[in-house]
Amino acid sequence: MSAARAAGVQDERVLAVIASLPRSELVAAERADLANVDTPIPIPHEQVTTQPSLVAQMVEALALRGAERVLEVGTGYGWQTALLAEVAREVFSVERFADLAETARAALAGRGTVHVFVGDGSEGLPEYAPFDAILVATAYPEYRTRSSNSSPGGGRLVQPLGLGGAEDVVLFEK
Repeated sequence: MSAARAAGVQDERVLAVIASLPRSELVAAERADLANVDTPIPIPHEQVTTQPSLVAQMVEALALRGAERVLEVGTGYGWQTALLAEVAREVFSVERFADLAETARAALAGRGTVHVFVGDGSEGLPEYAPFDAILVATAYPEYRTRSSNSSPGGGRLVQPLGLGGAEDVVLFEK
């Protein structure tokens, strides 16, 4: 939690959830030694989990109050998904690798209302839209236009922009 606070996160609800959500339960056993370190953790397919301070910044930027339907693009092993499930009503997460999605489903069982799908998240999940908020877990060097699947009256999309290790959390509002 101190890394998230040091990164500027002030939302006490987000900080409390991060403090109570054991990252070690949502990473590979052989990487559990890194679970309490504010660092990305390698996962299969040359992917990484996002470091907790960056996750906290992204979730805080969404300004969730508990009644929202959230789309997450990039499930990984599901730690960020579990955090979202604690601060939103329902989470729909898309993971492009079936084995990661299956691992996340097992780890997320009983952790709120979470739906994990396998697919290309760049187009969202139009069949389940609209969403109140969208979190794109993958950092990009610059913003890419994509379908927002957000609610007609507005919505929020957050994603890290920049090069690995020097990302900025950027919030887009409709």
